[in-house]
Amino acid sequence: MADKDLQSIQAARDLVEAAHRAQAVVATLDQAKIDAICEAMAIAAQSQSFRLATLAHEESGYGNPADKNVKNLFAAVDVHNYFKSLKTVGVVRDTGSVVEIAAPRGVVAAIVPSTNPTSTAIFKILIAIKSRNTIVLSPHPSATRCVVETANVMREAGVKAGLPPEAIGCVELTSLEGTDALMKHKLTAVILATGGMGLVRAAYSSGKPAFGVGPGNVPALIERTADVAKAVRDILAGTCFDFGTICASEQAIVADAPVDKKVREQLAAQGAYFLNAAQADQLGKLVVTPNRTLNPKIVGKPATTLAEWAGIGVPPNTRCLIAEVGGIGRDFPLSIEKLSPILAYYVANGLEEGSKLCDEILHYGGMGHTASIHTQNRDAALRYGLLMPAARVVVNSPSTHGAIGFSTALAPSMTLGCGSWGGNVTSDNISPLHLMDIKRVAFEIRPVTASEPFQPVAASSQTVTSKSASQIDRAAIADLVDKFLSARAPSASAPVPAPQTESKPAPTPPPVKKADPKAAEFVCEDDVRQAIAKGEKIYINAKTIITPSARDLGNEREVFVKGT
Repeated sequence: MADKDLQSIQAARDLVEAAHRAQAVVATLDQAKIDAICEAMAIAAQSQSFRLATLAHEESGYGNPADKNVKNLFAAVDVHNYFKSLKTVGVVRDTGSVVEIAAPRGVVAAIVPSTNPTSTAIFKILIAIKSRNTIVLSPHPSATRCVVETANVMREAGVKAGLPPEAIGCVELTSLEGTDALMKHKLTAVILATGGMGLVRAAYSSGKPAFGVGPGNVPALIERTADVAKAVRDILAGTCFDFGTICASEQAIVADAPVDKKVREQLAAQGAYFLNAAQADQLGKLVVTPNRTLNPKIVGKPATTLAEWAGIGVPPNTRCLIAEVGGIGRDFPLSIEKLSPILAYYVANGLEEGSKLCDEILHYGGMGHTASIHTQNRDAALRYGLLMPAARVVVNSPSTHGAIGFSTALAPSMTLGCGSWGGNVTSDNISPLHLMDIKRVAFEIRPVTASEPFQPVAASSQTVTSKSASQIDRAAIADLVDKFLSARAPSASAPVPAPQTESKPAPTPPPVKKADPKAAEFVCEDDVRQAIAKGEKIYINAKTIITPSARDLGNEREVFVKGT
């Protein structure tokens, strides 16, 4: 193992142990002290928001400073204001019969992505300390410096307000081995994992409680009653925000046939550029690698840059690239989650057909995350919500802003659970509530009395009686057996079968068909790689959720077998 990996592992261990020591102090702080610390940290993050946003953009190369600043302010202001009155110390609820008492979980291992590094760090630090936990951050290697600086800003403010310095730690020498050591450390209490599917699966297999998130491949249905101009404005606002780096950003438009023409007109008028078939093919080769995975170089880049890289000439004010796509799946590169201002475009006739198409889009890499609909028919919105395998269904708003609770009444969050659809433990927007254990003191509401001594039921006239409970009337039993056999004996009029002169061999029973192995419910790339290493097959069926990278690798190596 390389020296860097060993140093990263040791750093993670040291930080967890230090955070565990600080946890003993943080757990004793009262509500007023906790709230004062969170207030101080939120104000500090707010004051340094744009500087941290600029650092994040410069280091990662993703998005743009202005939108990253908005995300930082959302985490520092909106999230803090939403939860600042939440009780997280002592008795948090009392119904009289049940009293709920909050308890911190301990050391939180927080995995921070490169797409939203500073805003995610601000968010996770605030919700961890609010719930009286301590936290150790493990940033993506391409965003380490900006996350370290964010942690420093918030730690300094927290310490001045009474927080132990070791309550907020950050791994500065990052590596996969260090992150793994952080998640599996015996003193780590819970994991907040935001990142790729492989990382989330590693968090779930660490043996610790983990809140992970899945990818988003968000479809936006424009239903025939929609305000088309507003719908297009919202969709472009969502998919172009920070150049598409939020997983809840729109990835595809499904236009209802009666408004298709108007949708196209509005998209063109509002800065979108429709690609022809040849241009779409060029862009697809840029977006997806030969291994059928997303090209990380295109993430969070402006539309004009992507067009230039693909050799496509577009107007200088182009905000978004749009391609009509003939289907969904590995043969249609632009149907995947693109994390950039690129939209696939489909047309469907009616709510049911459109919903079916959106369901297929979600199944191709976005299960459980987010879907959106634009409609003026509330029943249509509810029907769509009923049909979508998504934890968040955003109505008449940019899905990017709606899913995180910026433009909707959802709990504001930078970590969005995808439920069992996406292989996650929760479908909630993660909040301080998920980082607390709740003890319940339950008082009796219904007295329990001792049962009456058992009394055997009196024997009926048809029941065989005995002289004592321990004796059996054998004569009575014999009489019953004789009567039963007499009743089954053939009558005199019944034909008697002729005796068999020779015995025939007993018929051979049909072979027992072995049941097909049970199909997996969810398969990611790491599952496929493990199967390849072990020389095993993975059994799947129509209901199996397979991530795009897993499907590509599994089909290439012929790992998948149809099961039940």
